[in-house]
Amino acid sequence: MQNNKLFVFLAAAIGLLIVPLFVQQLGNGPVRILDLALLYVMLALGLNIVVGYAGLLDLGYVAFYAVGSYMFALLASPHLSENFESILAMFPGGLHSPLWVIIPLGAGLAGLFGVLLGAPTLKLRGDYLAIVTLGFGEIIRVFLNNLEHPVNITNGPRGIGQIDAIHFFGIDLGKPLEVFGFTLPSVTLYYYLFLVLVVFTVIICYRLENSRIGRAWMAIREDEIAAKAMGINTRNLKLLAFGMGATFGGVAGSMFASFQGFVSPESFSLQESVMIVAMVVLGGIGHIPGVILGALLLSALPEVLRYVAGPLQEMTGGRLDAAILRQLLVALAMIGIMLSRPRGLWPAREHGKGAPQPVSK
Repeated sequence: MQNNKLFVFLAAAIGLLIVPLFVQQLGNGPVRILDLALLYVMLALGLNIVVGYAGLLDLGYVAFYAVGSYMFALLASPHLSENFESILAMFPGGLHSPLWVIIPLGAGLAGLFGVLLGAPTLKLRGDYLAIVTLGFGEIIRVFLNNLEHPVNITNGPRGIGQIDAIHFFGIDLGKPLEVFGFTLPSVTLYYYLFLVLVVFTVIICYRLENSRIGRAWMAIREDEIAAKAMGINTRNLKLLAFGMGATFGGVAGSMFASFQGFVSPESFSLQESVMIVAMVVLGGIGHIPGVILGALLLSALPEVLRYVAGPLQEMTGGRLDAAILRQLLVALAMIGIMLSRPRGLWPAREHGKGAPQPVSK
């Protein structure tokens, strides 16, 4: 059994390492889809800590994604230097922060915002918690959309551009790299960076799930009153769940800003939050492999359906909008899957298992 598992892990590792080398033969577009899919995997795993482990419905998770993105945009673009003379005097060439500064800052700032969100919602559950978190996500988006006057911090709806690509160990991920005679384009280099971050995220989530903290979160999810009666500090553990989940959102956001080279409030709408929640629910709440599967499917499915929506639009003489039709097909696919597998595509084995029956003598 152990040998079989080791073989599966090795095969999966080799497959993940070589898949962009084959996909890039079709162009940079398919590799970009893989890059964004890995970012959504990181987001879904972070939200799974809040929703899957602690049982706290969070519809404003995209706010932490936005915080990480704008933090990177401000620290790795000429925007602040162009709008603040004091910063221009200190950094005449603009701010260009390295990777080992960006990731801790993105994680820490988003984690702080997660705790700030969790603090006023400690006594809320269910629909009330969902409404409050939804409002928090919209507040962040509105702030980003309006922090242009009287002091230009976010550049309003125009967004922030000219964001640096990530640099580390002398490697610029924004430029192609020659390795043993092979040319790796920028999108492929970002794929490997995102893959490393996803692997670290999976390891951390797995360790949390099997730790005392993870078991305490699951106790709170099943029955908060009983967990409190057993001596679990539900207040601190809820704040920790919000903070830990937001941390991964902040790191994913900073990677997104560097990858895109541009951020704007439109990228962090309510629809994004709903999509990330759907990834967790569709894959299997609380189950790491299921969450990864749900994130990969829902992030890649809209792009794959471009090839279906186009011909259908032509069949109707252009009367149907391809983007709306694509969303309709995604929604129908999700409804069909949830009707056939209400616990998700890959649910946890222990979920919903009853207590063992006593053996009669």
